[in-house]
Amino acid sequence: MHLHILGICGTFMGGVAALAREAGHRVTGCDANVYPPMSDQLRSLGIDLVEGWDASQLGLAPDVFVVGNVVSRGNPLMEAILDAGARYTSGPQWLAEQVLAGRHVLAVAGTHGKTTTTSMLAWILHDAGLEPGFLVGGVPMNFGVSARLGRAAGARPAPFVIEADEYDTAFFDKRSKFVHYRPRTAILNNLEFDHADIFDDLAAIERQFHHLVRTVPSGGRLVVNAREESLKRVLSQGCWSEVVRFGARKEEPGAWRARGEPHAFDVLRGSLKVGRVDWGLLGEHNQLNALAAIAAAEALGVPPESAARSLARFDNVRRRLELRGEAHGVRVYDDFAHHPTAIRTTIDGLRRRLEADRPEDGDARILAVFEPRSNTMKLGAMKAQLPWALEGADLSFCLAAGLGWDPREALRPLGALAEVHDHLDRLVERVAAAARPGDHVVCMSNGGFGGVHGRLLEALQRRAA
Repeated sequence: MHLHILGICGTFMGGVAALAREAGHRVTGCDANVYPPMSDQLRSLGIDLVEGWDASQLGLAPDVFVVGNVVSRGNPLMEAILDAGARYTSGPQWLAEQVLAGRHVLAVAGTHGKTTTTSMLAWILHDAGLEPGFLVGGVPMNFGVSARLGRAAGARPAPFVIEADEYDTAFFDKRSKFVHYRPRTAILNNLEFDHADIFDDLAAIERQFHHLVRTVPSGGRLVVNAREESLKRVLSQGCWSEVVRFGARKEEPGAWRARGEPHAFDVLRGSLKVGRVDWGLLGEHNQLNALAAIAAAEALGVPPESAARSLARFDNVRRRLELRGEAHGVRVYDDFAHHPTAIRTTIDGLRRRLEADRPEDGDARILAVFEPRSNTMKLGAMKAQLPWALEGADLSFCLAAGLGWDPREALRPLGALAEVHDHLDRLVERVAAAARPGDHVVCMSNGGFGGVHGRLLEALQRRAA
């Protein structure tokens, strides 16, 4: 079968493309913007990419067009597909029918931590010899790819771990993506307001999460963050499956919790120690992600002690505080953070890493460089939270291009500690001028950010010459 995928360079659709290619299908695709790591992965798989949405792509005559949610009415290629009466479907629908059917699906949902937790869970199952399939919204370093079929055939098909996004499916299917996946095990990691372009308020997102809960069978398992009032409200709308809670702040019968620092902690179930995690990740958010992954893996028979040992060899995901290089004594990192909570968590995680790994650098400066690029941020729905998100940084630099609101006003409470620039060249120039040996520059965006990491390293290198 020949699939032509519209929006192929998105993390989800790129993963669908990788799975289809592994399954033996011919895959081509198109997108408006191409940037790593997904573009690199697609090219390594031998998938031909077309830049843009020209209607002439109809001439490729695929068996089916697989449409990503980046595509809307008015898109030239989509209009040609509709006029021609050609066959089309959404990415989640194709995945559900062609890959997930008959598998034990483990879905990881939540506003934050989906990619990391999905990667942890896939690694635990892999390390246990279960040969899982997976689709992750990033590139787990343990695997080097964002998607894999796993052992898809035989008497016992392999489990499939999927990052379960609440964003809508396609312009013709406004349900959240995750309702297509029919998981037997589901992690509800956390839940905050996000995606202001399609959801009016938090209650609207809670309803979508309850739609996911409705699809989990009575013999399945829900792994739920005990700290989240929003998730309590989701379950209060009805629940028909086993509920396992994690992250409880005090002992609770049957609940999973941690005892110790985020980089080295005991895993407790109730009052009983069932494992210990010693690893390179820091931050309480990753500690909670680990508890969720361990609890979900247990549903497939992986002992918590074994799961905890597996996490000692977990190498995280690309673009999660990924060090991109060092120049002039300045380290430059890449991170996917774009929601205010995620930005704050990233900065806090870097600070704690410096204090733990290099105590002498505990007072080192952190320079936050960020691009409000997500649809929610472009609308300005969370602009009031930006000073709170950035207060842990010593200096902050914002790229203001393409916004319908003024970040200068939003960042005014930070005074001289925050700068806003309308052009990337000027932003790079100012960051390079402000940085000094020993600083840590963390660049945050859910897009390519114009290759800011490489440009910063080049600018810093010129200073050192």
